[in-house]
Amino acid sequence: MIGRRYYRTKVLQALYAWFQGGEERIEIAEKNLLHGIEQFYELYFLFFSFFIEITDFYRKRTEDARHKFLPTAEELNPSQKFFQNRIVRSILSNKDLQHQKNRYRFSWTEDQEMIRKVFLKIRNSKDMKDYLASGISSFNEDQETVHKLVRKYIARSPEFRSYCEERSIHWSYDFNLASLFVQKTVLLMHEQFSDSSSFLDLFNKEEDGDPAEDKRFITDLFRKTILHSDEYEEMIRLKTKNWEIERIAMTDIILLKMGIAELINFPTIPVKVTLNEYIDISKNFSTPKSKIFVNGILDKIIETLQAENKIKKHGRGLIT
Repeated sequence: MIGRRYYRTKVLQALYAWFQGGEERIEIAEKNLLHGIEQFYELYFLFFSFFIEITDFYRKRTEDARHKFLPTAEELNPSQKFFQNRIVRSILSNKDLQHQKNRYRFSWTEDQEMIRKVFLKIRNSKDMKDYLASGISSFNEDQETVHKLVRKYIARSPEFRSYCEERSIHWSYDFNLASLFVQKTVLLMHEQFSDSSSFLDLFNKEEDGDPAEDKRFITDLFRKTILHSDEYEEMIRLKTKNWEIERIAMTDIILLKMGIAELINFPTIPVKVTLNEYIDISKNFSTPKSKIFVNGILDKIIETLQAENKIKKHGRGLIT
C-alpha cells in the first residue's frame, strides 16, 4: 500500500492550488488529485520496468560477447549468477508486473543510450563484482544485491531521474518516494513470492476492511477541508491572537485546517497520529519554524475540541 503520509502530502498540494485560486470546481480538483496519485503508481512500475530493461540489456551484451570473433575465456563462460538471482527471476516472471508494463505501454526503444550508461555503472561496480565473485548462493544475498543495485545505481541515476521528470511534472517530487517503495517491495519479497503475487495495491486493502478506504480518506480529507474552511480558519484565528492570520504561511494554515478536519471527521485515526503527521509534513513543506508553530496551535485546538466533545474516536482500541 501507499502510505497515508503520501496521501496527506498530495492533498496538501491540491489544497494549496485550490486556495491559490486554481480549479474552481471541487469535483475537477478532486479528479486531478486522484490522477496525480495514479501517476505515482505508474512511476513505481516504471522503476521496475527500467530494472527489467537493464537486465535484458545485460543478457544481450553477455550473449553478444560470446559470439565475438575472438572472445576471451571469461566471455565464453560468463557468470550466470545474476540471471539466476532469485529476486531478479521473480521480477522478470511476475504476471502482475507484466500486466502493468503493458497497461502503461512502457517502451525503452528510444532510450537505449541511457540504459547502456546505467548498465555499465552496474556491471563495473564493486557491488556487482563482489556479488559475482562470492562463493555464496543464498536468497538473502540475492535480495540484498538487488536492493543495493536499485538504491545505488537506479534511484541515484541522474539520467533516469531526468527522464522521469521530463515525462511528468508530478514525478519531480514523487521520484524519491517511489524509489523507497520499490526498495521496500524488494525487501518484502520472500522465497515463496510467486508469479501471480501482486506488487502493490494503489489503495490500501485491509483484510477486514473496505478496499476503497484509502480513496475515501483522500477525497473526504480534501472536500471537508474545503467545505469547512471558514469554520476551521476561525478556530485557528482564536488560537493565534498574537498573530495576524494573513501573515501566517499559507502552507501552515492549510496544514492546520487539514489537521482539524482529520481530528473531527476521521474517528478511527488516533489523535496522536494526526498531530505527529502534520508536524512532520510541516518540516518538509513549510518554513523552518513551522514545526513548532503547527505543533503549538494544533495542540491548543485539540484541547478545545476535546473539551467540547467534538473529537470522537472508536475502533482498534481507541477511546470514544
